[in-house]
Amino acid sequence: MPTSMNAPQPCYRRVILKVSGEAFCPPGGFGIHRGALDRMARELGQVAALGVQIGVVCGGGNFLRGLHSAEDLGIDRSTADYMGMLGTVLNALALQDVLEREGHPVRIQSALSIARVGEPFERRRCIRHLEGGRVVILAAGTGNPHVTTDSCAAMRAVELKADALLKATKVDGVYDDDPAHNPSAKLYSHITYDQVIDRRLRFMDIAAIELCQQYRLPVVVFNLFHPGTLRRVILGEAVGTRMSQGP
Repeated sequence: MPTSMNAPQPCYRRVILKVSGEAFCPPGGFGIHRGALDRMARELGQVAALGVQIGVVCGGGNFLRGLHSAEDLGIDRSTADYMGMLGTVLNALALQDVLEREGHPVRIQSALSIARVGEPFERRRCIRHLEGGRVVILAAGTGNPHVTTDSCAAMRAVELKADALLKATKVDGVYDDDPAHNPSAKLYSHITYDQVIDRRLRFMDIAAIELCQQYRLPVVVFNLFHPGTLRRVILGEAVGTRMSQGP
């Protein structure tokens, strides 16, 4: 969708947005809640209206978390990971429906073959969807166990030649300590890949960070629960934490 000459201009042409499963429900909740779903759709709709191409990688932690669920249920880790991938498909279907209800064209591409509900992930077709103004929801991670959805988001951002990877969280960015337990924790406005690795800041897994570093892919970590924040990030405002090679 073209933007008016007087409208704010986005800083990014194409982005991959990683949303965790907890974005689909209230903090500490389970499953999918309408309020959380509607809020996320509004945030995405604001960005789509700017003409930005958006791919969304869904987590599935609102249903299942591989390692913890494997231990709790006494099942193999690979089995738990596949179950978690199916959770991301549930989230993708719900988000697709709400976005379409708001008038935004959407496609689901899944790394697991589920032909009745989504296309298989295929890079060239995905790019055509993005260029055609469709929001593409990327479900089922990479389709492989033992690979996080953070790593999936980094891989897809590189494959699809995104300008940035946006990681939506429930906190305002990257801190030097857990702000839930340390009220004096410092929020970084900018941090390098090496600093994240050296300081062992666990907001993304190391494999995802190293892939972003290899391809010099900037990452912005921000709080999706603050209304309008995603749009502010897209417009280049100093929101959250930016991770890159340098300032």
